[in-house]
Amino acid sequence: MKASGFIKNFTAFSAFSIVLISLLSFKTNEKSIVVSKDGKGNFTTVQQAIDAVENGSSSRTKIFVKTGVYKEKIIIPETKGAILLEGENPENTIITYDDFASKKNAEGKDIGTTNSATIFIYSDNFTAKNISFENSSGRVGQAVAVLTSGDRIAFENCRFLGNQDTLYLKGVQDSPDKTKPSRNYFKNCYIEGTTDYIFGAGTAVFENCTIFSKETASYVTAASTPQENEFGLVFIHSKITGNAKENSVYLGRPWRPFAKTVYLDCEIGSVIKPEGWHNWNKPDAEKTAFYAEFNSKGAGAHTSKRVSWSHQLTKEERKKYTADNILKGKDNWNIKKSLK
Repeated sequence: MKASGFIKNFTAFSAFSIVLISLLSFKTNEKSIVVSKDGKGNFTTVQQAIDAVENGSSSRTKIFVKTGVYKEKIIIPETKGAILLEGENPENTIITYDDFASKKNAEGKDIGTTNSATIFIYSDNFTAKNISFENSSGRVGQAVAVLTSGDRIAFENCRFLGNQDTLYLKGVQDSPDKTKPSRNYFKNCYIEGTTDYIFGAGTAVFENCTIFSKETASYVTAASTPQENEFGLVFIHSKITGNAKENSVYLGRPWRPFAKTVYLDCEIGSVIKPEGWHNWNKPDAEKTAFYAEFNSKGAGAHTSKRVSWSHQLTKEERKKYTADNILKGKDNWNIKKSLK
Protein backbone atom coordinates (compact mmCIF):
# COMPACT_ATOMS: atom_id res chain seq x y z
CA MET A 1 0.00 0.00 0.00
CA LYS A 2 1.24 3.46 -0.83
CA ALA A 3 2.02 5.80 2.04
CA SER A 4 -0.66 8.25 0.96
CA GLY A 5 -3.25 5.45 0.91
CA PHE A 6 -2.18 4.25 4.33
CA ILE A 7 -2.38 7.75 5.76
CA LYS A 8 -5.80 8.24 4.20
CA ASN A 9 -7.13 4.95 5.63
CA PHE A 10 -5.51 5.56 9.02
CA THR A 11 -7.03 9.03 9.16
CA ALA A 12 -10.44 7.62 8.33
CA PHE A 13 -10.05 4.91 10.98
CA SER A 14 -8.93 7.46 13.57
CA ALA A 15 -11.90 9.66 12.79
CA PHE A 16 -14.24 6.67 13.15
CA SER A 17 -12.59 5.76 16.48
CA ILE A 18 -13.02 9.27 17.80
CA VAL A 19 -16.68 9.27 16.82
CA LEU A 20 -17.16 5.82 18.42
CA ILE A 21 -15.44 6.88 21.63
CA SER A 22 -17.52 10.06 21.70
CA LEU A 23 -20.70 8.06 21.25
CA LEU A 24 -19.70 5.64 24.01
CA SER A 25 -18.81 8.55 26.30
CA PHE A 26 -22.15 10.16 25.54
CA LYS A 27 -23.90 6.89 26.27
CA THR A 28 -22.22 6.30 29.63
CA ASN A 29 -22.12 10.04 30.40
CA GLU A 30 -19.48 9.33 33.03
CA LYS A 31 -15.91 10.47 33.50
CA SER A 32 -13.36 8.34 35.35
CA ILE A 33 -10.54 9.08 37.78
CA VAL A 34 -8.30 6.46 39.42
CA VAL A 35 -6.79 6.89 42.88
CA SER A 36 -3.87 4.64 43.82
CA LYS A 37 -1.35 4.97 46.62
CA ASP A 38 1.40 3.51 44.43
CA GLY A 39 1.24 6.43 42.00
CA LYS A 40 -0.10 4.34 39.12
CA GLY A 41 -3.45 6.17 39.05
CA ASN A 42 -4.39 9.75 38.29
CA PHE A 43 -3.94 10.76 41.93
CA THR A 44 -2.53 9.32 45.14
CA THR A 45 -5.18 10.78 47.49
CA VAL A 46 -8.96 10.79 47.41
CA GLN A 47 -9.14 14.52 48.12
CA GLN A 48 -7.06 15.28 45.03
CA ALA A 49 -9.58 13.33 42.96
CA ILE A 50 -12.51 15.15 44.56
CA ASP A 51 -10.86 18.50 43.83
CA ALA A 52 -10.54 17.49 40.17
CA VAL A 53 -14.29 16.89 39.78
CA GLU A 54 -15.93 19.62 37.73
CA ASN A 55 -18.18 21.99 39.64
CA GLY A 56 -21.83 21.74 38.65
CA SER A 57 -21.21 19.07 36.02
CA SER A 58 -24.35 17.38 34.68
CA SER A 59 -22.42 14.15 34.07
CA ARG A 60 -21.21 11.87 36.84
CA THR A 61 -17.54 11.41 37.66
CA LYS A 62 -16.46 7.96 38.78
CA ILE A 63 -13.57 7.94 41.24
CA PHE A 64 -12.17 4.41 41.49
CA VAL A 65 -10.10 3.95 44.65
CA LYS A 66 -7.63 1.09 44.58
CA THR A 67 -6.87 -1.06 47.62
CA GLY A 68 -5.16 0.79 50.44
CA VAL A 69 -5.60 2.71 53.68
CA TYR A 70 -6.07 6.39 52.89
CA LYS A 71 -5.55 8.47 56.00
CA GLU A 72 -7.02 11.80 55.04
CA LYS A 73 -9.81 14.17 55.97
CA ILE A 74 -12.07 14.63 52.96
CA ILE A 75 -14.43 17.45 52.07
CA ILE A 76 -16.84 17.21 49.12
CA PRO A 77 -18.15 20.76 48.54
CA GLU A 78 -21.77 21.36 47.59
CA THR A 79 -20.57 22.82 44.27
CA LYS A 80 -19.35 19.48 42.94
CA GLY A 81 -21.23 17.54 40.28
CA ALA A 82 -22.42 13.97 40.71
CA ILE A 83 -19.78 11.57 42.06
CA LEU A 84 -19.49 7.79 42.25
CA LEU A 85 -16.76 6.86 44.73
CA GLU A 86 -16.00 3.17 44.32
CA GLY A 87 -13.41 1.02 46.05
CA GLU A 88 -12.06 -2.40 45.17
CA ASN A 89 -13.65 -3.94 48.29
CA PRO A 90 -14.69 -2.55 51.68
CA GLU A 91 -12.31 -4.70 53.73
CA ASN A 92 -9.20 -3.39 51.96
CA THR A 93 -10.22 0.04 50.68
CA ILE A 94 -10.38 2.24 53.78
CA ILE A 95 -10.67 5.99 54.23
CA THR A 96 -9.76 6.86 57.81
CA TYR A 97 -8.92 9.75 60.12
CA ASP A 98 -8.70 10.25 63.88
CA ASP A 99 -10.28 13.59 64.82
CA PHE A 100 -12.70 13.77 67.75
CA ALA A 101 -14.96 16.40 69.30
CA SER A 102 -12.77 17.29 72.29
CA LYS A 103 -9.61 17.58 70.21
CA LYS A 104 -8.19 21.12 70.42
CA ASN A 105 -7.83 23.42 67.44
CA ALA A 106 -5.13 26.07 66.93
CA GLU A 107 -6.99 28.43 69.30
CA GLY A 108 -7.12 25.80 72.03
CA LYS A 109 -10.86 25.19 71.64
CA ASP A 110 -12.64 21.88 71.06
CA ILE A 111 -13.19 21.21 67.37
CA GLY A 112 -16.67 19.86 68.13
CA THR A 113 -18.67 16.91 66.85
CA THR A 114 -19.33 18.25 63.36
CA ASN A 115 -15.69 19.04 62.64
CA SER A 116 -14.56 15.61 63.82
CA ALA A 117 -15.80 13.87 60.66
CA THR A 118 -13.46 11.88 58.43
CA ILE A 119 -15.49 12.70 55.31
CA PHE A 120 -17.93 15.60 54.81
CA ILE A 121 -20.45 15.12 52.00
CA TYR A 122 -22.07 18.47 51.23
CA SER A 123 -22.77 17.81 47.54
CA ASP A 124 -25.89 16.28 46.00
CA ASN A 125 -25.95 13.08 43.92
CA PHE A 126 -23.10 11.32 45.74
CA THR A 127 -22.81 7.53 45.64
CA ALA A 128 -20.23 5.28 47.32
CA LYS A 129 -19.64 1.56 46.85
CA ASN A 130 -17.28 -1.01 48.32
CA ILE A 131 -15.46 1.34 50.72
CA SER A 132 -14.92 1.56 54.48
CA PHE A 133 -15.22 4.95 56.16
CA GLU A 134 -13.57 5.03 59.56
CA ASN A 135 -12.98 7.30 62.50
CA SER A 136 -10.05 5.63 64.21
CA SER A 137 -9.77 7.91 67.26
CA GLY A 138 -11.14 5.23 69.60
CA ARG A 139 -13.47 5.67 72.54
CA VAL A 140 -12.84 9.33 73.21
CA GLY A 141 -16.38 10.66 72.94
CA GLN A 142 -18.03 12.00 69.79
CA ALA A 143 -16.02 11.10 66.70
CA VAL A 144 -17.78 11.09 63.33
CA ALA A 145 -16.75 8.87 60.41
CA VAL A 146 -19.21 10.19 57.80
CA LEU A 147 -21.25 13.39 57.74
CA THR A 148 -23.90 13.89 55.05
CA SER A 149 -25.61 17.17 54.34
CA GLY A 150 -26.41 16.88 50.64
CA ASP A 151 -29.36 15.27 48.91
CA ARG A 152 -29.75 12.03 46.94
CA ILE A 153 -26.85 10.27 48.67
CA ALA A 154 -26.47 6.49 48.36
CA PHE A 155 -24.14 3.86 49.79
CA GLU A 156 -23.88 0.21 48.77
CA ASN A 157 -21.71 -2.46 50.36
CA CYS A 158 -19.90 0.10 52.53
CA ARG A 159 -18.70 -0.08 56.12
CA PHE A 160 -18.96 2.74 58.67
CA LEU A 161 -16.51 2.18 61.50
CA GLY A 162 -16.32 4.08 64.76
CA ASN A 163 -17.69 4.39 68.25
CA GLN A 164 -19.81 7.33 69.42
CA ASP A 165 -21.56 9.31 66.62
CA THR A 166 -20.20 7.20 63.76
CA LEU A 167 -22.72 8.29 61.11
CA TYR A 168 -24.01 11.88 61.18
CA LEU A 169 -26.97 12.49 58.86
CA LYS A 170 -26.75 16.19 59.47
CA GLY A 171 -29.19 17.30 56.82
CA VAL A 172 -30.04 21.00 56.86
CA GLN A 173 -31.04 21.39 60.49
CA ASP A 174 -28.53 24.20 61.01
CA SER A 175 -29.03 25.81 57.60
CA PRO A 176 -31.22 28.82 56.73
CA ASP A 177 -32.74 26.71 53.93
CA LYS A 178 -34.97 24.38 55.92
CA THR A 179 -36.87 23.29 52.80
CA LYS A 180 -33.92 21.51 51.17
CA PRO A 181 -34.27 17.74 51.53
CA SER A 182 -31.40 15.51 52.63
CA ARG A 183 -32.19 11.96 51.53
CA ASN A 184 -29.84 9.04 52.16
CA TYR A 185 -30.02 5.39 51.12
CA PHE A 186 -27.91 2.54 52.53
CA LYS A 187 -27.97 -0.91 50.93
CA ASN A 188 -26.10 -3.96 52.24
CA CYS A 189 -23.99 -1.80 54.54
CA TYR A 190 -22.35 -2.42 57.92
CA ILE A 191 -22.56 0.31 60.57
CA GLU A 192 -21.00 0.00 64.02
CA GLY A 193 -20.72 2.14 67.10
CA THR A 194 -21.46 2.67 70.77
CA THR A 195 -23.59 5.74 71.58
CA ASP A 196 -25.98 7.50 69.16
CA TYR A 197 -23.95 6.05 66.34
CA ILE A 198 -26.62 6.79 63.71
CA PHE A 199 -27.96 10.28 64.30
CA GLY A 200 -29.16 13.54 62.81
CA ALA A 201 -31.93 15.29 60.88
CA GLY A 202 -31.58 13.63 57.48
CA THR A 203 -34.10 11.18 56.08
CA ALA A 204 -32.46 7.78 55.63
CA VAL A 205 -33.39 4.25 54.65
CA PHE A 206 -31.17 1.34 55.73
CA GLU A 207 -32.06 -1.74 53.69
CA ASN A 208 -30.52 -5.17 54.31
CA CYS A 209 -27.90 -3.61 56.58
CA THR A 210 -26.08 -4.88 59.67
CA ILE A 211 -26.25 -2.49 62.62
CA PHE A 212 -23.63 -3.53 65.18
CA SER A 213 -23.62 -2.25 68.78
CA LYS A 214 -20.11 -2.56 70.18
CA GLU A 215 -19.19 -3.63 73.71
CA THR A 216 -20.03 -0.40 75.52
CA ALA A 217 -23.02 0.51 73.37
CA SER A 218 -26.01 2.36 74.83
CA TYR A 219 -28.16 3.85 72.02
CA VAL A 220 -28.31 2.91 68.34
CA THR A 221 -29.99 6.08 67.04
CA ALA A 222 -30.52 9.70 68.00
CA ALA A 223 -32.78 11.29 65.40
CA SER A 224 -33.48 15.00 65.18
CA THR A 225 -36.08 14.82 62.42
CA PRO A 226 -37.56 18.21 61.43
CA GLN A 227 -41.22 18.48 62.39
CA GLU A 228 -42.32 18.89 58.77
CA ASN A 229 -40.62 15.66 57.60
CA GLU A 230 -42.85 12.59 57.41
CA PHE A 231 -39.93 10.17 57.66
CA GLY A 232 -36.71 10.11 59.67
CA LEU A 233 -34.54 6.99 60.11
CA VAL A 234 -36.06 3.82 58.65
CA PHE A 235 -34.52 0.33 58.90
CA ILE A 236 -35.89 -2.33 56.55
CA HIS A 237 -34.97 -6.05 56.58
CA SER A 238 -31.88 -5.25 58.62
CA LYS A 239 -30.04 -7.04 61.40
CA ILE A 240 -29.70 -5.19 64.71
CA THR A 241 -26.96 -7.02 66.54
CA GLY A 242 -23.64 -6.55 68.36
CA ASN A 243 -21.35 -7.79 71.11
CA ALA A 244 -22.67 -5.43 73.79
CA LYS A 245 -24.08 -6.91 77.00
CA GLU A 246 -27.49 -8.54 76.67
CA ASN A 247 -30.41 -6.14 77.21
CA SER A 248 -28.13 -3.09 77.43
CA VAL A 249 -28.87 -1.05 74.27
CA TYR A 250 -31.82 1.14 73.28
CA LEU A 251 -33.09 1.27 69.70
CA GLY A 252 -33.10 5.04 69.92
CA ARG A 253 -33.57 8.26 71.82
CA PRO A 254 -34.77 11.69 70.61
CA TRP A 255 -31.97 14.19 70.12
CA ARG A 256 -34.58 16.83 69.34
CA PRO A 257 -38.40 16.94 69.40
CA PHE A 258 -40.29 15.16 66.60
CA ALA A 259 -37.61 12.50 66.18
CA LYS A 260 -38.79 9.66 63.93
CA THR A 261 -37.25 6.17 63.83
CA VAL A 262 -38.88 2.99 62.52
CA TYR A 263 -37.71 -0.65 62.29
CA LEU A 264 -39.50 -2.86 59.75
CA ASP A 265 -39.12 -6.61 59.34
CA CYS A 266 -35.83 -6.47 61.23
CA GLU A 267 -34.00 -9.10 63.25
CA ILE A 268 -33.53 -7.56 66.68
CA GLY A 269 -30.69 -9.14 68.66
CA SER A 270 -30.45 -9.81 72.39
CA VAL A 271 -28.39 -6.65 72.95
CA ILE A 272 -31.59 -4.56 72.73
CA LYS A 273 -33.45 -3.71 75.92
CA PRO A 274 -37.02 -5.01 76.22
CA GLU A 275 -38.37 -1.46 76.62
CA GLY A 276 -36.70 -0.54 73.34
CA TRP A 277 -36.73 3.27 73.51
CA HIS A 278 -35.54 6.06 75.82
CA ASN A 279 -36.88 9.61 76.14
CA TRP A 280 -33.43 11.17 76.87
CA ASN A 281 -34.91 12.34 80.20
CA LYS A 282 -37.25 14.62 78.26
CA PRO A 283 -40.84 13.56 79.06
CA ASP A 284 -42.24 16.06 76.55
CA ALA A 285 -40.38 14.24 73.77
CA GLU A 286 -42.69 11.27 74.32
CA LYS A 287 -45.52 13.38 72.88
CA THR A 288 -43.70 14.40 69.70
CA ALA A 289 -41.36 11.52 68.87
CA PHE A 290 -42.55 8.72 66.58
CA TYR A 291 -40.86 5.43 67.36
CA ALA A 292 -42.28 2.32 65.76
CA GLU A 293 -41.69 -1.28 64.67
CA PHE A 294 -43.34 -3.77 62.39
CA ASN A 295 -42.82 -7.53 62.44
CA SER A 296 -39.68 -7.46 64.55
CA LYS A 297 -38.19 -10.86 65.23
CA GLY A 298 -35.28 -12.25 67.19
CA ALA A 299 -34.19 -12.43 70.82
CA GLY A 300 -34.58 -8.67 71.30
CA ALA A 301 -38.04 -8.37 69.75
CA HIS A 302 -39.90 -7.93 73.04
CA THR A 303 -42.61 -5.89 71.37
CA SER A 304 -45.10 -6.42 74.21
CA LYS A 305 -42.61 -4.87 76.65
CA ARG A 306 -41.82 -1.74 74.64
CA VAL A 307 -42.45 1.68 76.22
CA SER A 308 -46.11 2.70 76.04
CA TRP A 309 -45.43 5.74 73.86
CA SER A 310 -43.90 3.71 71.02
CA HIS A 311 -45.92 2.09 68.23
CA GLN A 312 -46.43 -1.26 66.55
CA LEU A 313 -47.50 -0.56 62.98
CA THR A 314 -50.43 -2.28 61.32
CA LYS A 315 -50.09 -3.99 57.93
CA GLU A 316 -51.86 -1.06 56.36
CA GLU A 317 -49.52 1.47 57.98
CA ARG A 318 -46.52 -0.61 56.89
CA LYS A 319 -47.38 -0.19 53.20
CA LYS A 320 -46.05 3.37 52.93
CA TYR A 321 -42.67 2.41 54.36
CA THR A 322 -40.88 1.39 51.17
CA ALA A 323 -37.52 2.85 50.18
CA ASP A 324 -38.96 4.31 46.97
CA ASN A 325 -41.88 6.00 48.71
CA ILE A 326 -39.80 7.36 51.58
CA LEU A 327 -37.06 8.78 49.37
CA LYS A 328 -38.75 9.66 46.07
CA GLY A 329 -39.44 13.27 47.01
CA LYS A 330 -40.84 15.84 44.60
CA ASP A 331 -38.19 14.96 42.00
CA ASN A 332 -38.93 11.18 41.99
CA TRP A 333 -35.37 10.21 42.90
CA ASN A 334 -34.47 6.92 41.22
CA ILE A 335 -32.40 5.02 43.80
CA LYS A 336 -31.55 2.15 41.44
CA LYS A 337 -30.11 4.57 38.89
CA SER A 338 -27.90 6.16 41.56
CA LEU A 339 -26.47 2.75 42.45
CA LYS A 340 -25.60 1.77 38.87
